Amino acid sequence: MKVVVIGSGGREHALCCALLNSPKVSKIYCIPGNAGTNDIAENVDIDPSDFRKLEVFIKEKNIDQVIIGPEKPLVDGITDFLEKENIKVFGPNKIASKLEGSKIFTKKICEKYNIPTAKFGIFNNKLEANKFFDSCKYPIVVKADGLASGKGVYICENKIKASLAVDEILDGKFGKTNEVLIEEFLEGEEMSFFIISDGKMFKQFGTAQDHKRVFEGDKGKNTGGMGAYSPSRLESKDLNKKILNKIVIPTLKGLEELNTEFKGFLYVGLMIVEGEPFLIEYNVRMGDPECQTILPKLKTDFYEIIDACINKTLNKINIEWFDDKSICIVMCSKGYPDKFEKEIEIRNLKKISLKKNEFIFHAGTKTIDNKIYSNGGRVLNFVIRSDEFQEGRNGIFKLINQLNWEGGFFRKDIGYKVID
Repeated sequence: MKVVVIGSGGREHALCCALLNSPKVSKIYCIPGNAGTNDIAENVDIDPSDFRKLEVFIKEKNIDQVIIGPEKPLVDGITDFLEKENIKVFGPNKIASKLEGSKIFTKKICEKYNIPTAKFGIFNNKLEANKFFDSCKYPIVVKADGLASGKGVYICENKIKASLAVDEILDGKFGKTNEVLIEEFLEGEEMSFFIISDGKMFKQFGTAQDHKRVFEGDKGKNTGGMGAYSPSRLESKDLNKKILNKIVIPTLKGLEELNTEFKGFLYVGLMIVEGEPFLIEYNVRMGDPECQTILPKLKTDFYEIIDACINKTLNKINIEWFDDKSICIVMCSKGYPDKFEKEIEIRNLKKISLKKNEFIFHAGTKTIDNKIYSNGGRVLNFVIRSDEFQEGRNGIFKLINQLNWEGGFFRKDIGYKVID
């Protein structure tokens, strides 16, 4: 079978590696890919936003299956477009993708179906927002409505910071928007919970804990993710049941009443407060770096799972996992998430010999004249599966020392709540 993976980050490299393990997959194309995918797939230089060019390529190559990695093509309707051309796609349609594409859309579903979430208000002008701030208990959370690559969220300790956040959002820092979401700050512990769905039924697909802040101790600006570990230390049968019954099932019912279905990965971003789950956000694809952390734990043939979702036969698949632990540390370009240099050579990467429980997933990399260079803020993902998180993290430190790349930095405390 021939498969196309859309995207160019660490998540897409992990998806390609998982597909490579399947005896049923004969060829993988990654569009546009990175230096890591280039080693195991054929990178194709097509802009993922050019749906027509994608369609032509997919038909020319007689592709059997297309997997959409990032959120933007999904929110823009790539699944609807390709399915109209009778192309098999894994990823939710445009309406279902509004769960990530519009935080306000999601909040309204929460309101209608009594899904536990932070109390919120929606404002379309600065004056009304500022009036609201006078009655708020701080800190509060201010969010851009649309896609913001994990960065459009402000935790504000006072009215001055909250007002500045509203100004930046409504002035277009994260793209054009007429509305801003303001919600109460929930005290608790975060958890990432995943399901995979074929549109008729769903199955759980692991848990993780992401570290969003750029500096150790969860300080500094929000990023796309500095590392993660799986499973979450909070996971339990009782909590899983609450998440499914109070959050996931009512959401899927809400989509059904909008005459649509959800096919793909659904990332449920949660705050657990005194044992109770509250929805923070949805992502309509695998998280990054959670995908890189979770997929190496998968025993079942990944291609068969995706194929079952596309053909609405997920009920026939038993998803099995290795019972060890996984931890991921992200190597970033110095200066990220602010200004950073690109095209810095990563010299020692090909010299590192990996054991079968060790993985390096490329994110912001590219190949020039057979040499690997940085090409983004988050550059490499180091992942180790092991019996204990401490063992995995120490192993990653050894790999990073072997790399000895002066152009990057990383957080040394990933997994601190389960290690330190």
